[in-house]
Amino acid sequence: MSYSDLNSIILQKDAADSAAEVHGIAVAMLCLNKNTEASDWINEAFAEGPSLLQEDKVELNDLFEQTKELMESDEFVFDLLLPDEDEVLALRCTALMQWCQGFLFGMGRVQTSSEWPGDEDIIEFTKLDFDLEEEDIEEAENNLVEIQEYLRAAVMLIRSELNPAVEHSTVH
Repeated sequence: MSYSDLNSIILQKDAADSAAEVHGIAVAMLCLNKNTEASDWINEAFAEGPSLLQEDKVELNDLFEQTKELMESDEFVFDLLLPDEDEVLALRCTALMQWCQGFLFGMGRVQTSSEWPGDEDIIEFTKLDFDLEEEDIEEAENNLVEIQEYLRAAVMLIRSELNPAVEHSTVH
């Protein structure tokens, strides 16, 4: 599912959230509990407003399961659900901030301690100022890519810190 596909579902519900924000919620829920079900995320992210169409629930379930698989992969293939690179920079920057807001919301709904790796940085990313002059756009593009890479790594670190791998001991 693409960013625009998810945004279409959100617009049909007249929700104030964005695709990036609800994806951030999903990722946070998976960081806190790798066994979280798609239905838990759908109920949390889409609780208000009219009911979702069944086909939208199927699409959302698929997105959640895909996100879960990518986060569990050892290949570091997980990525944030954000607008494509050919979209205007302002839209991409706003979506990044919204993703961070969703992630923080998702973390805050269960995690009572604010002490987890990267929490302060992610909070700061919600306050980014992308009011740019024309000559600053290339630098801003590079900064945005760096922030996205940082967030990808931070998510994987947070997930591993909050969901330590179970050690399997061999019985002789």
